[in-house]
Amino acid sequence: MLIFVGLGVWDEKDISLRGLEAVRNADIVFAEFYTSPLAGRRTERMEKIYGRKIIVLKREDIEENDFILEHAKEKNVVLLSAGDPMIATTHVDLMLRAVEKGIKTEIIHASSVYSAVAGACGLQIYKFGRSATVSPPFRDVISEVPYETVIENRKRGLHTLLFLDIDMSIGYALNLLEEIERRRMSSEMDAEMDAEMDDELVKSGDGNEDDCDMRAGGMIGGISDVLFVGIARVGASDQVVKADYIDALRTYDFGDPPHILVAVGNLHFMEKEALIKLADAPLL
Repeated sequence: MLIFVGLGVWDEKDISLRGLEAVRNADIVFAEFYTSPLAGRRTERMEKIYGRKIIVLKREDIEENDFILEHAKEKNVVLLSAGDPMIATTHVDLMLRAVEKGIKTEIIHASSVYSAVAGACGLQIYKFGRSATVSPPFRDVISEVPYETVIENRKRGLHTLLFLDIDMSIGYALNLLEEIERRRMSSEMDAEMDAEMDDELVKSGDGNEDDCDMRAGGMIGGISDVLFVGIARVGASDQVVKADYIDALRTYDFGDPPHILVAVGNLHFMEKEALIKLADAPLL
């Protein structure tokens, strides 16, 4: 049997009683922390509290072979992972492979960063759109996916959850979003100037209308107008939650990572009150 056990969002104490019972009754206990590191955990503390030896696996142990499944054919196996075991992980694939081999499976759910973030700042979880990850530049190339995700969600009035690399600060992430906007605006201006020049050529008879580059800019709002919520160490006793606009938030001291961001969409009156009282937001 293969049992997927979620560990919650912060440390080894976030496991449910049902999950702890499964761990203590298992023949073998595996854990993976490549999908999410469970920031506050220490494997040694987990072993002491749970009373079991824990074997930490690499991505390839789970995704590229049947290492776990070979054990689960004959033994009671537990796989521990941060958050909820089926949220933002690849464990569905492992579960399907287990089912195909006739191995019984069970899921013991736990709190996820998605629900924890919504609860920490008082936003309604059904009003979140697609999430994205802010990554550091690679060879001076910055992924525009998080910026585009914020813009698209805001068109529909939705909030956006932005994951940050494990050691990335909120200030650095906001600077990246602003840099993406600056580059896009520069590109839009260049395109408009090219289009205007092509128009002039067509009007003067010196150009062919079919050759015109009629690219049109289309920025919807500016990132400086977006209310953000920064959260540090969600689920910890010293968790920090602060809402503000980009200029104020980038210099706010959130302390140690991990950090996470929410770009706020349209707000219900209860959400406004929650952000002011729970996240020290400016009056909305």
